[in-house]
Amino acid sequence: MSTVHTRPATLWEAGNRRAPAVLRLAAALLITAAVLDLLLSDRLGLFFDLVFVTLSVGLALAVRPSDFFPVGVFPPLAMLGVVVLLAISRPEAVARATDGVVQATVSGLSSHAIGPGPGVRRLPGPARRPTAVGGDPPALTVLSASG
Repeated sequence: MSTVHTRPATLWEAGNRRAPAVLRLAAALLITAAVLDLLLSDRLGLFFDLVFVTLSVGLALAVRPSDFFPVGVFPPLAMLGVVVLLAISRPEAVARATDGVVQATVSGLSSHAIGPGPGVRRLPGPARRPTAVGGDPPALTVLSASG
């Protein structure tokens, strides 16, 4: 008689919620975070960035593994949506007040793209390259076809 040993679910497999419901909640929370951040200051700032990163990780942990694709696509599109809405209604919240919608959108995206940076820097593997003892990145070797 053989017994089947099942492995425990990993952290990424433990989610059991459906993506549509989670994404609707995430959109509402993200817009709420943007409004709260604008109430606290006149620009979209660190509070929004921290909520955005935390929400992105929480989404991935909450959904079923079969729903990872919509959850992976949601954060960049949600960031674009929030920045475009602010570029239309309050460009000074993401750029200079005199910038047009397109310029304000580009400025807003470029200034808030750094928000996920601290999380990416902590990732293991190819996302983070080791540094030399002095803190400088290791030198890159360029291979040429001539030898």
